[in-house]
Amino acid sequence: MKNKSLLVVIFSLVALLAGTTLAAVNAEARAGGGGSLGSRGSLGSRGSRSYSQPISPYSLPGRNQQAAPQPFSPSPYQNPLPSGGGFLRNMAGGLVGGMLGGMLFRSLGFGGGMGGGFGGGIGLFEIILIGGIIYLVYRMMKGRLNESAPYQNPSATGGYNEPQAPRSITPAYADTAGDLAVGLSQIRQMDPGFDEQRFPDAVMDIFFKIQGAWMNRDLGGVNSLLTTEMRRIFQEDIDRMLREHRVNRLENIAVRKVEVSEAWQESGRDYITALIYANLLDYTTDDSSGQVVEGSKTDPIKFEEFWTFTRPVGNNQWQLSGINQK
Repeated sequence: MKNKSLLVVIFSLVALLAGTTLAAVNAEARAGGGGSLGSRGSLGSRGSRSYSQPISPYSLPGRNQQAAPQPFSPSPYQNPLPSGGGFLRNMAGGLVGGMLGGMLFRSLGFGGGMGGGFGGGIGLFEIILIGGIIYLVYRMMKGRLNESAPYQNPSATGGYNEPQAPRSITPAYADTAGDLAVGLSQIRQMDPGFDEQRFPDAVMDIFFKIQGAWMNRDLGGVNSLLTTEMRRIFQEDIDRMLREHRVNRLENIAVRKVEVSEAWQESGRDYITALIYANLLDYTTDDSSGQVVEGSKTDPIKFEEFWTFTRPVGNNQWQLSGINQK
């Protein structure tokens, strides 16, 4: 009975740890959605910016800041976390104290209702085992929280108290409204007929064509709109659906907004990233039975994705080169 009770304690702690790390799975299957992106959150290439998160147009100066409020950033002189991990230490201590107190309570004869599970008292092995598990959970959770803290107050770690400038994390590139204007200007220099005001309409046209080809499981009509890498990725997903005898159906597509967020040139190519905000019915059916096996025919979904397009500089065909989830 003692071993059984220890297993209950261990499984409870494992469940607690799992609850802090599990993420919701996106079941969207459209072209560029959950089916293609999976857990990666991105596919394809954005040139030298492939490993950088696309910039939301809402975050650029002069845009609607109300649409995307910025998260709170602690003062450079404010310690983001309690010194020494007080919350985690108290939580771990409370767990250990509660379990050991409960076992001691039962060992004194007050736990008859449990069938004498700890009636003979607790041994050194049980204390070491439970303490080790709690310490492991404490270390893992502390590590995760420390990763999310960009800096700490120097005085909290025993350092000097002289004010310091914030230590900003420098991204692979820094894009502002000015940089976007510069990028668009460079594109116009090589293609005087380029009009950034009409570009969102071109993006919507490409979006609908690609989604239609995806639903028909035939990329033949959109090959010229995809880079070689994107054709390969989409074709692999389509081949998988054909093997599984499934078709992804997209209905009532409504594109709410398309807005350019980045524009630049590199290695003789133009690049433009646009944020697409839309909603649609997205569900997958079985070929033979027509039964819905994923998604919903009645509940529309909303999504925001960054689609990046590229072309050789000049008046050439734009091609989809990458998709990133916001």
